[in-house]
Amino acid sequence: MVPRLTVILFLTLHLLPGMKSSMVNLINNGYDGIVIAINPSVPEDEKLIQNIKEMVTEASTYLFHATKRRVYFRNVSILIPMTWKSKSEYLMPKQESYDQAEVIVANPYLKHGDDPYTLQYGRCGEKGQYIHFTPNFLLTNNLPIYGSRGRAFVHEWAHLRWGIFDEYNGDQPFYISRRNTIEATRCSTHITGTNVIVKCQGGSCITRPCRRDSQTGLYEAKCTFIPEKSQTARESIMFMQSLHSVTEFCTEKTHNVEAPNLQNKMCNGKSTWDVIMNSTDFQNTSPMTEMNPPTQPTFSLLKSKERVVCLVLDKSGSMSSEDRLFRMNQAAELFLIQIIEKGSLVGMVTFDSVAEIRNNLTKITDDNVYENITANLPQEANGGTSICRGLKAGFQAIIQSQQSTSGSEIILLTDGEDNEIHSCIEEVKQSGVIIHTIALGPSAAKELETLSDMTGGHRFYANKDINGLTNAFSRISSRSGSITQQTIQLESKALAITEKKWINGTVPVDSTIGNDTFFVVTWTIKKPEILLQDPKGKKYKTSDFKEDKLNIHSARLRIPGIAETGTWTYSLLNNHASPQILTVTVTTRARSPTTPPVTATAHMSQNTAHYPSPVIVYAQVSQGFLPVLGINVTAIIETEDGHQVTLELWDNGAGADTVKNDGIYSRYFTDYRGNGRYSLKVHAEARNNTARLSLRQPQNKALYIPGYIENGKIILNPPRPEVKDDLAKAEIEDFSRLTSGGSFTVSGAPPGNHPSVLPPNKIIDLEAKFKEDHIQLSWTAPGNVLDKGKANSYIIRISKSFLDLQKNFDNATLVNTSSLKPKDAGSDEDFEFKPEPFRIENGTNFYIAVQAINEANLTSEVSNIAQAIKFIPMPEDSVPALGTKISAINLAIFALAMILSIV
Repeated sequence: MVPRLTVILFLTLHLLPGMKSSMVNLINNGYDGIVIAINPSVPEDEKLIQNIKEMVTEASTYLFHATKRRVYFRNVSILIPMTWKSKSEYLMPKQESYDQAEVIVANPYLKHGDDPYTLQYGRCGEKGQYIHFTPNFLLTNNLPIYGSRGRAFVHEWAHLRWGIFDEYNGDQPFYISRRNTIEATRCSTHITGTNVIVKCQGGSCITRPCRRDSQTGLYEAKCTFIPEKSQTARESIMFMQSLHSVTEFCTEKTHNVEAPNLQNKMCNGKSTWDVIMNSTDFQNTSPMTEMNPPTQPTFSLLKSKERVVCLVLDKSGSMSSEDRLFRMNQAAELFLIQIIEKGSLVGMVTFDSVAEIRNNLTKITDDNVYENITANLPQEANGGTSICRGLKAGFQAIIQSQQSTSGSEIILLTDGEDNEIHSCIEEVKQSGVIIHTIALGPSAAKELETLSDMTGGHRFYANKDINGLTNAFSRISSRSGSITQQTIQLESKALAITEKKWINGTVPVDSTIGNDTFFVVTWTIKKPEILLQDPKGKKYKTSDFKEDKLNIHSARLRIPGIAETGTWTYSLLNNHASPQILTVTVTTRARSPTTPPVTATAHMSQNTAHYPSPVIVYAQVSQGFLPVLGINVTAIIETEDGHQVTLELWDNGAGADTVKNDGIYSRYFTDYRGNGRYSLKVHAEARNNTARLSLRQPQNKALYIPGYIENGKIILNPPRPEVKDDLAKAEIEDFSRLTSGGSFTVSGAPPGNHPSVLPPNKIIDLEAKFKEDHIQLSWTAPGNVLDKGKANSYIIRISKSFLDLQKNFDNATLVNTSSLKPKDAGSDEDFEFKPEPFRIENGTNFYIAVQAINEANLTSEVSNIAQAIKFIPMPEDSVPALGTKISAINLAIFALAMILSIV
């Protein structure tokens, strides 16, 4: 055996906050600060609020007992949209907003069903993003389908808060156990039922027993497990919380480690209860002595208000270096003209060692208002830096305009240090204001992130990237959930052009956007010649671009009406005698209030990283709630010293990516170059008609129960709304989106380049099947360092015992892999071998797992365990019932391919 160094990689990302801010706190066993936000497009309905209250109240009691008297829901806020009428009982929100809510209530895009689900794409134990309930789910009786709404809420809360996964599998509803029995994918195996095919026509349905599939040995496609309505099993909430007897999560004793579900795949075969008990919520939380929750939840009804934003801009002496004042003014002007939505109230404060209110709050109604505010952008930089005075002047500008600081936003931009920020932390906390911080350059105060984190604001860093400030301001769009108020950035490009040279580019405008479209060009020395042509050949010249009156080197063109769909072409001529940098920025809004645009959002898995632990880059590309597939997604990460790292993000269900084809594009980041702030931006691009929508049902949802067995009779529920093709290919036009993913902070990293100390990533998609007397394996190649580069070699081991391979991989039989040369990370790997020295008979059951080794002799974690069984189809009239042993006597040879996804 080749000697090797084994590295066990503990990813503790779930212990650190992700980019989404959450104000939920667990204090003395009770959850406070939960926000349930209603989308502005949902029609006003008092019953909706009442049903939300009833759902949470029931869920609190169910949660309390499910967690063995540890936690319950104490304080919950329901955020009412501005589109609803005002009422005296509605209070003003503080930091609560739709885009930061734990639970959203919104209609699905297209007829996509009413399954409650959680947007969750992190590692095991990492918090999810939000729970999505449709109004129809909350207003109609779904008791036979999902169980009570309170139980469904607890199922989703477990996804969101504790990062556990479902214990069923819609793609693989059955598997063959190590005892050679066909089992429904479930936890626990004590839940009983039968397996039938349901056929519906003209409003009536009939059932028949499932037949064995002659190619897989499992039941035929669309075979469905129908549970007994009366059960004794208490677990599990993550399988079928609708059953009356189910009141607990699967524990180590009751957990079904064989089931091919996402919980086993993502959590290395750990039970849901084990993961929950390891969460930060439970590490210091003891069971209460009371047998029931102390109180029912308290509800606050909050009504969203018109947007209030105050810019607090640094004009201290250091802002005169590296064109910082210019760049700030260009970005602030873009925000005021193109990003902030009409009807908002906007003010401006500038500060150095003292602060000055340049504009009290002014309602944005037309272009004249924009110009009045932008005219007050600072033209000179001098003096020291007092961030607290700037913030206090921002509070004053809001209050003097008869507005509350509670729920208002401040955009704080500074490049300087201030040793006295601590003096106003408490005032900031009490104000209820949301602070978005933009750190400009490496010397900006280290406490800025404290301000944004504690108030639920965004955090950004800009340095060498000349478009960094523009990208940051473009990201600070409406938080209301209204698609028409969101600004969408299509392009943000910096071009270094030599003297007297032309440069060309294209920007696709798809049919979901085109309102309020701006093309903006900036320059460092002299205004270039500009030519712009729309898809129908209409041309715009330099004279059509309006130059600002502030001498901040920018010119913009607002496209009249709706921008033409198709490819726009621009050409820029540097007509100066020296090289200069030109930038092109394009922003737009949704074309229609009823058709959501394609959007891209991005963030890091955590706000702080400590070398050498990796972080993960996440980008979500969607139209409404539907994932967009088949596109190129690129992340650009800028280190504090200005070095840029480019990563192609993947949606392949391998490496850092949890689920294939879910519209979440992911990649590990390990290229640390020193400590400090790092910034993230992501470009999502669809070219050559490759993009499509996925209409597949979302992951991490409450299971739709097809029916129950009651007194020996099958009682069916209405069939769920079906998508004809499980991965329906609704094509999308070519598009381009650019978004900032904010900033994160790195510590413990040595400067410059240095060798990585990380192994290849764990393989999580290993599959196995028999072909005659050989076993064929397939998986996605890991890298030399996690998912980057190329591994050096593979270790493949095989066993007839699932548990032996799981618990003692190093002692299992070694497969000869001398002919197997690893491919680049992300490539498809295939390998075929004869399972020697084993004797192969009908019904022989093999388990296989893989490790990868890199050039530094570091070894990955053991892969998921794949299973290969050899046998032939049984006669159709001798199909075993669930849990019936498959007789080896009746088996002849054929192939079974399946994934157990277990470690």
